[in-house]
Amino acid sequence: QVQLVESGGGLVQPGGSLRLSCAASGSISSIYGAGWYRRAPGTKRELVATISSGGSTNYADSVKGRFTISRDNAKNTVYLQMNSLKPEDAAVYYCNADISTRGFRTTYWGQGTQVTVSS
Repeated sequence: QVQLVESGGGLVQPGGSLRLSCAASGSISSIYGAGWYRRAPGTKRELVATISSGGSTNYADSVKGRFTISRDNAKNTVYLQMNSLKPEDAAVYYCNADISTRGFRTTYWGQGTQVTVSS
């Protein structure tokens, strides 16, 4: 069974930084594309950033230049470095990944980590 576990969320002041991690565990053959999404209260889940198996990245316009997605394939981990955080970045952040295990390719989601941006 595959699990994605996010960590690194918390409370930060506006202008501060956080680094989120998403670690995959289980019977993993390969991890393909992965991404970070977020959902603030009363809003729909939105894409924050994605990274392909080859390292190509894509960002929401609202986070371009402030957030950086990266991956460490040896550790089966995807990161989201968040700088210059704004109150509007506050949300529950979720990671997902397309993972191949035992011959099947499935999209998995983590349980989410809370990010609060407030002075």
